[in-house]
Amino acid sequence: MTQESVTSPTPPAPDGPHTRAAATHEIPEAMRSDVRLLVGMLGQVLTEYGSEDLLDDVEALRELAIAAHDDPADETLAAAETLVARLSPERAEEVARAFTCYFHLTNLAEEQHRVRTLRARDGQVPVAEQRPSDSVAAAFTHLVAEVGQDEAERRLAELRFHPVLTAHPTEARRNAIAASVRRLGTLLDRRDDPRLGPAALEQHDRDMLEEIDNMWRTAQLRVSSPSPLDEVRTALAVFDTSFSSVFAASYRRLDDWIQGEHRGARAPQAPAFIRLGSWIGGDRDGNPNVTASVTRQAAAQAADRVLTALEAEARRVGLALTLDDRYTAPSTALDGLWARQRQLSEELTAQAVAHSPGERHRQVMLVVAARIGATRARDADLGYTGPQDLLADLRTVQGSLAAAGAARAAYGDLQDLVWQVETFGFHLAELEIRQHSKVHTQTLRWLEDPASVPDPAVPGEEVVETFRAIAAVQHRHGVEACRRYIVSFTQSAQNLADVYTLAERALGSADAAPVLDVIPLFETFDDLQNAPRILEEMLQIPAVQRRLEQTGRRLEVMLGYSDSAKDVGPVAATLALYEAQARIAEWAARHEIVLTQFHGRGGALGRGGGPANRAILAQPPHSVDLRFKVTEQGEVISARYGNPDIALRHIEQVAAAALMASAPSTERRNAEAAERYHELAGRLDVVSRERFFDLIKAEGFAPWFAQVTPQEEIGLLAIGSRPARRGLSVESLEDLRAIPWNFAWGQARINLTGWYGLGSALEAVGDLDLLRAAYTEWPLFAALIDNVEMSLAKTDRRIAERYLALGDRDDLAGRVLDELDLTTRWVLSITGHTRLLEGHRVLGRAVQLRNPYVDALSLLQLRALRTLRSPDADETSVEESRNLLLLTLKGVAAGLQNTG
Repeated sequence: MTQESVTSPTPPAPDGPHTRAAATHEIPEAMRSDVRLLVGMLGQVLTEYGSEDLLDDVEALRELAIAAHDDPADETLAAAETLVARLSPERAEEVARAFTCYFHLTNLAEEQHRVRTLRARDGQVPVAEQRPSDSVAAAFTHLVAEVGQDEAERRLAELRFHPVLTAHPTEARRNAIAASVRRLGTLLDRRDDPRLGPAALEQHDRDMLEEIDNMWRTAQLRVSSPSPLDEVRTALAVFDTSFSSVFAASYRRLDDWIQGEHRGARAPQAPAFIRLGSWIGGDRDGNPNVTASVTRQAAAQAADRVLTALEAEARRVGLALTLDDRYTAPSTALDGLWARQRQLSEELTAQAVAHSPGERHRQVMLVVAARIGATRARDADLGYTGPQDLLADLRTVQGSLAAAGAARAAYGDLQDLVWQVETFGFHLAELEIRQHSKVHTQTLRWLEDPASVPDPAVPGEEVVETFRAIAAVQHRHGVEACRRYIVSFTQSAQNLADVYTLAERALGSADAAPVLDVIPLFETFDDLQNAPRILEEMLQIPAVQRRLEQTGRRLEVMLGYSDSAKDVGPVAATLALYEAQARIAEWAARHEIVLTQFHGRGGALGRGGGPANRAILAQPPHSVDLRFKVTEQGEVISARYGNPDIALRHIEQVAAAALMASAPSTERRNAEAAERYHELAGRLDVVSRERFFDLIKAEGFAPWFAQVTPQEEIGLLAIGSRPARRGLSVESLEDLRAIPWNFAWGQARINLTGWYGLGSALEAVGDLDLLRAAYTEWPLFAALIDNVEMSLAKTDRRIAERYLALGDRDDLAGRVLDELDLTTRWVLSITGHTRLLEGHRVLGRAVQLRNPYVDALSLLQLRALRTLRSPDADETSVEESRNLLLLTLKGVAAGLQNTG
């Protein structure tokens, strides 16, 4: 063993002043042009709003921040702090708003360039030459080579990607700002149209300037927090802009590849492999604003939105079917459907005949559209009883068209409509309920003796009413609309049995109770380790046994990434989650259970964030098994699904990974690596936990954390309906939710939740050759190292020092900075990089360019925090500083592109 293998690696040479200049030089010209255009317009808006002085102050701070970033000395950074300190309170807020707008615009330019690149590359590389992770078609091709055509087709038919939207408050932008960005995005995209002449471009640019002016003048802070129903409407907007078209487009892309030259002219082989879930309006864990009434309304709004969309699409498809019966004869089955439609409504069918004489397929589809509308209006006589009845009618039309030789009409837009119905049903998203296990225990006690629970966490009647709401939703929208019930902090099988008992008590009997799939959520380190035992006991619950019989032994288990990382640190949590998934998968196989492991991941790396497709391919054998279900929230929803082109790419990569995760080569690689590096995993686990506990369990840590980060002030941001804490004390981390825990460390430019403890663990191992081999051969370890490298790249040591100086605990600050330095040295040595993200050119370039601008906002935030932490600050100064702080929270989140 070499000396290098057993000692801390030598730190690489620091980045030279050329680094940011090189990053700037690497910007593609099209993106550079977009940035120049947008930022130039922002400068014009600032000048018109506040005179040259405002733009001068913004530019002065920008130039100092850039110079300070490239200067290892602190003199330039101190000059930037001096500039920030001399700004008037009003000007400081204006400068913070300006930098925040800058980030919204540069984020948009980056997104547009990504879209431009995706479009340019689309179809350029033949499927046979693509990596398995590039597309579902490429993954299927590789799978055929490993398991054969028939088995690959069987697996493709079982593929399921199930994103679940949550209302976790991690989207810092106001909806008004987000909407403005979307409108600007549409304008920027149109600007690429080569058909635009000079006059059209001039008008186009006026429209963009007007939109940027509107964005600047729009308040970035909400006056009040959104209600749960506001959050429902925000999620439904994504359905309109993306989900309704992109899901079917992903199926079409796969089917076109499968069909080859026959695409669009034969019955489809691509399955509708996506199902959409939602916690918005259903997740009441710690959120008193989500009530039974809200749940009913959330389900009703979603159903109304999807039925409206399906009605419009059915009418559009029908109107296009101008096929004359003489050339496309209706089948006997279609004639039978038409007869049934006439029995339902002579008036509707007469209107269809008058509108489309001699066009039976068109007539039938127009009645189908009217029946969907009647379903939305709750017309029991004319409406469909469920999506299966609608699908039967659509397939009858398809069959008739195909039999008459009109295969392209049968399997074109009509097939897209079929896929949409298969995906969304009549409910759009499967609404899931979540509640804390202690609430159920408490409510059962309350039902037995109300006096025994004088101050319940949730009123007992409200808990009982939730089950009645579930039953009502199922009665109106179908069982699939709301049948999953997630139990937070599941620590025993009794926690699950309690839910079934409450459902029976609420509705009066087991027969009257709603259909429920009760899902355990294992969140803490101890709960993850105890999961197989709890699941074994769960099988003894009679209600679970009955449900398994009804579903073909299908079962879901949810794993919490956020609280486990907050519990034991990012390294130990990553390893514990891997081990838990492996053991749960083994348990399911023994009991012949079709298992879906539901991943409660967040956007931040400390909450399981990072590239989803890579995470899937690093999971234990049989733990994915063609089914990947995951939470999507806040800024992640807009980043992954806000733009249809990016959404399509994300779906392709995730579905491809879910398909490839079950490939023998993938399972063999992961199993062999886990066995080979078992001892290494154990060492990393123990040492990282010890180091993490040494920090967070230190006396006075919780109030110190609240002092050196804007943790308390984050709770003042009106970005979600859910409180930041389950309790109110800052003396303990127990009640603090994982989102503000991550959000606060990110705002302080430390990102501790993504890396703390890893450096000490790697140092304890000491064998650099071993660690480099693990990085090459062990997918889980490679993903961990790469995610930490990304987290470190968004960390700024000099800015972090200034936040840590807000507290009076040099010992704790020293531990954080020492661990930061140690982790950085080891990560760079393992990857062989001379600077962070050296191997990720695009991401590294983006971070290098952004960090100085984030620094400027951080200095403004520090100014505000120093005043707020000062015992001598007067009321006016406190109020001004709080407003400035809240503005910078939004700006830093936009600059770092993640919150919690």
